[in-house]
Amino acid sequence: MSTILFHEIVFGPIHSRRLGSSLGMNLLPYDGKLCSFDCIYCECGYNKDFRTRTKLPDRENVKAALEDKLIRLREENADIDVITFAGNGEPTMHPQFAGIIDDTIELRDKYFPKAKISVLSNAMHAGKQKVFDALEKVDNNILKLDSGILETIRLIDRPNSPEYSVEKQKELFKRFKGNFIMQTMFVTGSHNGKTVDNTTEEEISAWLQIVKETNPREVMIYTIDRETPEKNLEKVSVEKLKEIAKRIEELGIKVNVAG
Repeated sequence: MSTILFHEIVFGPIHSRRLGSSLGMNLLPYDGKLCSFDCIYCECGYNKDFRTRTKLPDRENVKAALEDKLIRLREENADIDVITFAGNGEPTMHPQFAGIIDDTIELRDKYFPKAKISVLSNAMHAGKQKVFDALEKVDNNILKLDSGILETIRLIDRPNSPEYSVEKQKELFKRFKGNFIMQTMFVTGSHNGKTVDNTTEEEISAWLQIVKETNPREVMIYTIDRETPEKNLEKVSVEKLKEIAKRIEELGIKVNVAG
């Protein structure tokens, strides 16, 4: 199984299909994975295969690592479009996430004021007030919803909480009052003998209803681009993604397609 783990707090810049030149931030273990989802398409692999006892980097170390990197990039006359929190799992699980976001805003304003700050999150922890407040501060608060049907989410994303529900996530999205970007991965194939396909009419209709009710300022739809831990997954065609995108645009919502 081929996987990608990030062995530094700050990595890149790398080219992101959706965000441009992205300086990555990893608040999670450098030698393993920590996530409240266990997605069958995750480039970092399955949680069980990358358990770690490594401590999370503390706020002070994160700030020092980021400042050092930003200074070097400026000296090199490099340019970045975005500072992106993703890494080896779910960034909002870090207990100092809110403070780290404050530090990142301070350093961004000092060294690269034109760069955006993005957080890629599964949104499970957005109900925590400190996490919610921090997500409200960033430029691109990018929250995941891969299906409007719970059974499909449990098949594709595999949230670790038995209390996870689509309805609960929808209410969390609504708290942002449109100030968020929804991200959705579309895939087909199979997993553990079950069909995987969140592009059927039933799936798209249920998902679009949640898009309509939560009214994100933008929707990012994409498909797999790297090797996945589940080998029986296939890319969704660009044509199919564009069909879905058209239906989002009909709702008056901006859409970003990455095939």
